[in-house]
Amino acid sequence: MFSLSVFAQGVPLLLHAALATVGISLAGLLIGFFVAVAVCSARLSSIKIWKMAGGAYVFFFRGVPMLVQLLLVYYLLPFVGINVPPLVAAISTVALCSASYVAEILRGGFLSIPPGQLEAAQMLGLSPLDMLRRIQVPQAFRLTLPSLVNEMVLLIKASSLISVVGVAEITRTAQNIAASSYRPLEAYAAAGLIYFVICGALSFAAHAAELRLQHA
Repeated sequence: MFSLSVFAQGVPLLLHAALATVGISLAGLLIGFFVAVAVCSARLSSIKIWKMAGGAYVFFFRGVPMLVQLLLVYYLLPFVGINVPPLVAAISTVALCSASYVAEILRGGFLSIPPGQLEAAQMLGLSPLDMLRRIQVPQAFRLTLPSLVNEMVLLIKASSLISVVGVAEITRTAQNIAASSYRPLEAYAAAGLIYFVICGALSFAAHAAELRLQHA
C-alpha cells in the first residue's frame, strides 16, 4: 500500500535537492546561451571554416547522448591531468550540450530578422559585434522565447542524468530515499511531483513573459 508518511517525509529532502537541480540547469543554460551565440554566429558566418566548425559542434553535441558527454567530461579531464569536482563537470556538460540546441533555435531567430535592419545598421556604422549585441540577440531572443523555455524544461528533466556522478539533485536524492526506506514508489512519486511543479512553473512564467512581450 502507498505510504503517505514516507511520501511526506521525502518531500522536504527533495525540495532541498531541487535547488541543486534548478541551480545547475540555470547555470548551464546561462553559460550555454553565450556559447550558443558564438556557435550560431559561426553557423551563419560567410567564412567557410567558421561555418564548418559551428556545424561540427552542433553535430557532435546533438548526436551524442548527454549521459555519454557527462561521463566523458567527468572521466576524460582527470585522465589528461585536469581534476574537476562533479558539480563543475555537471554544469560544464549541461552548458555544452544545451548550447548546441540553443544555437539552432537562435539561428532560426536570426534568420527571421528582416535583412533591411542589418543593412541600416551597417549604414549607421555599427560594427558586427554591436549589431549582434543590440539588434540580433535581443530580437532573436524575443522571437524564440517559447522554444528557449521548452529547451529549459527539457534541460530540467535531462538534469536527472547528472546523478550518475554523485551530484545530490532530485533523482539522486530520490534514489537515496528509496534505498534507505525500501519504498521506491513513494520516493519516485515525490520526485515526479517536484519535477512537475518546477516545469509547470517555468512554463507558466514563460507564457506570461511571452504575453507581456507581445503587448509591449
